[in-house]
Amino acid sequence: MFGQATVKSDGIAANGKPMHVEWSGKFDGKDYPVTGDPNSDTRSYAKVNERTLTTTNKKNGKVTVTGQIVVSADGKSRTVTLNGTTPKGKKFKNIAVYDKQ
Repeated sequence: MFGQATVKSDGIAANGKPMHVEWSGKFDGKDYPVTGDPNSDTRSYAKVNERTLTTTNKKNGKVTVTGQIVVSADGKSRTVTLNGTTPKGKKFKNIAVYDKQ
């Protein structure tokens, strides 16, 4: 389930403008470059078990976001929980649940 991956996402930034984020790397806990994210320039993912990853996002070597990604036992959804600090210093917690289409 886990190995080399490329993640691409599109959304709307806090300033209301479109943003496109890309990351490619392995789930080995090492930092890999990310582009398009104003809050980080590297990300790392580490495998916890067959259904769980942890993630750490950094900007200029400083941790800005930590989180966990868990795929449900039936494989039909995943829950992403992120905790971090915005570039303006505001703390946040974000929980998103994604259902398989």
